[in-house]
Amino acid sequence: MRGVVSVIIAAMLSAVAVHAISAQPKEFTPREESPEEFAAGSGRDETFYTCTACHNFKLVAQQGMSRRQWDETITLMNEKHNMPKLDAKERDVVLNYLETAYPPRVQERGWQNPFLNR
Repeated sequence: MRGVVSVIIAAMLSAVAVHAISAQPKEFTPREESPEEFAAGSGRDETFYTCTACHNFKLVAQQGMSRRQWDETITLMNEKHNMPKLDAKERDVVLNYLETAYPPRVQERGWQNPFLNR
């Protein structure tokens, strides 16, 4: 009887250990991106490499904002996230690209984000 209990306990501990190992979060590996995957246009490469210093570019491409909103976002990242400031020419190149490639999306109906500065 004692041997059977030991086998059952060992089996239970093994099952718990296997579950604990498989439940470990998988390590995040960012997907490689390249500028060519995004909207073509003047300033694409400069904008891509400026933005991807901190985050993936897909995040940028999903936004769709006005020039004013893009400009405010860059200022926010400078002030709150220590993004290096762009000189006037670099900032203009980035803003021109973002304004052209990722303008505000037209929302006809449905839910609208109350936190988006319009």
